[in-house]
Amino acid sequence: MKQRLRERLNERARSFVSGNGLKDEEITRKQKLCQKRGVEIVRCSIRGQIVGRQTVERETKLVYVAHHQFLLKQGDVLYVEEQVEERCARFVNGEWVADDRISRTGGNVEAPRVEREQWRGERLSYQYDRAQAVRYAETWWNRHNPVFPSFPVDCTNFVSQCLYAGGVPMTGYPNRARGWWCQNGSWSYSWAVAHSLRWYLSGSRIGLQAVEVSEPGQLMAGDVICYDFQGDGRFDHSAIVVAKDQEGMPLVNAHTTNSRMRYWSYEDSSAYTPNIRYKFFHIMDRK
Repeated sequence: MKQRLRERLNERARSFVSGNGLKDEEITRKQKLCQKRGVEIVRCSIRGQIVGRQTVERETKLVYVAHHQFLLKQGDVLYVEEQVEERCARFVNGEWVADDRISRTGGNVEAPRVEREQWRGERLSYQYDRAQAVRYAETWWNRHNPVFPSFPVDCTNFVSQCLYAGGVPMTGYPNRARGWWCQNGSWSYSWAVAHSLRWYLSGSRIGLQAVEVSEPGQLMAGDVICYDFQGDGRFDHSAIVVAKDQEGMPLVNAHTTNSRMRYWSYEDSSAYTPNIRYKFFHIMDRK
């Protein structure tokens, strides 16, 4: 079955490029987004690593991690986008019958309101080092830093680590509903929960501070995008900007579905809906 999985992934990779062969919603979404952006998928490779196997009578399920690498061309510029996701392949009597992405979302994660710290005119100075934040995002986009906790839905925890690597100071410990912090085996809601971080960034005046901008093109490397996939007011996802494409639009790194140099809009995501809402936050210096 390993050989059958390898053949299937090679066929799937070719389908992203040619538009022929395998056809499913995920491939179609990716191709439509690239076409909308004027981007060509020059090459795609997918490596699979089996992490679980279960056989019941005639049916076998393989849980595997699929590492996608897309060589993309926009104008005269080539760059690599990467995405890692968990999938489950099903075989009946040795024949391939299904291959589905295993979804992890923030739907069951507690997202309480956070308390804004009382500002009394004091200044907590820092200089945000965007290069260091991006360097961290590039180093850890597809793995877990053991210095920090890890969560099944890990996107906001990852973004917070990137901000901290850029020199943003923690505040509010040990009140989990106050400030932005992670220490001594605990963390604030704003550190690890997407909706709480979005709310905190909208009004914090001590420590981590941001200004909301109206357009994604106004963001810089090291800034943050928050996503409300359903458009219901509950934000589900966070990502950090690591670069800009040839049109000046953000490319992001993220966890949960580990992604590198992904186009900011997430229109190629299975979580995307036409009701999606975004919040764009420019991280401020406090010199």
